[in-house]
Amino acid sequence: MRANNVILAAIVVFSFVLSIYFYPQMPEQMVAHWGIKGDADGMMSRFWGLFLFPVLLTAFIIMFSFMPRIDPLRQNIDEFRGYFDNFIILLFAFFVALQALMISWNLGFIVPIIPFICVWIGALFYYAGVLMQHAKKNWFIGLRTPWTMSSEKVWDKTHKLGSKLFKVSGMIAILGSFAEEFAFLFVLGPIFVSAFYTTYYSYKEYQKEQKGLQQTAS
Repeated sequence: MRANNVILAAIVVFSFVLSIYFYPQMPEQMVAHWGIKGDADGMMSRFWGLFLFPVLLTAFIIMFSFMPRIDPLRQNIDEFRGYFDNFIILLFAFFVALQALMISWNLGFIVPIIPFICVWIGALFYYAGVLMQHAKKNWFIGLRTPWTMSSEKVWDKTHKLGSKLFKVSGMIAILGSFAEEFAFLFVLGPIFVSAFYTTYYSYKEYQKEQKGLQQTAS
């Protein structure tokens, strides 16, 4: 068994243990959602409030285990599998941290939600940039546009640019910790711009490549 799978399984088991242990201490309706200002504004039943994350993580571990195996370009994923594995571990850690935060709120320990979300999302964006830096063409992971999937060179150029933009987006998201009610702009704004621009960039690079090939052929 891969070391990564052991770590992920341990995180899932810990998530279930956390839910079972705190189940008797939780109210029938738990705080489970917060607004953009960090105020609690949504409730969930005790069962789903505690077991939603373990169930999601169980589904994710199955999905992420099978996904690389069924990719026709599996050999490319193998080249950067370590970075992908680390990203999934970070993602799972985020969900368990969010579960712990929810439990803390419902025990009466108020943890500031805005800095928590900004730092974790920023870290995920930043490491997504690290992952892109090493990603090879495949059908599941990375910036998969019609143009990156049609050209190895366009894939490489787009991911080189995307790596830088996602890292910057991650750092800006972390700065959102200090922006209070405007924090969501720091988190969502840069990543939307990055996603849009890299998509446009892949299109332009593909058109440029095709024009060059046509000129060479003529």
